[in-house]
Amino acid sequence: MKIDDSLKKPSGLATGQLDPKAAKSSESSKASSTPVEKVTFSSMSSQLQALETKVAAADSFEVKKVEAIKSAILDGQFTINSDKVADGLISTVKELLATQKT
Repeated sequence: MKIDDSLKKPSGLATGQLDPKAAKSSESSKASSTPVEKVTFSSMSSQLQALETKVAAADSFEVKKVEAIKSAILDGQFTINSDKVADGLISTVKELLATQKT
């Protein structure tokens, strides 16, 4: 079983500061250039942003299942199915090899 935390990582447009030199040159070019065009976003963009926030806040795993496994390990009742582990490892290696070929 793979745990993918990519949902917790922020995505979307960068929000970093511009380079001061680039900002000055763009300010000076604005004064002598043609009128600035206005950019508007559709309502879909706000829906996507809300969905992104909701997904980022959601758990990427089942907390109850993890607690049950922890409890079973502590009680000494957790058994490992070596065939299932081996099948999972083989499957993962096959996926990795397939992605390297493309």
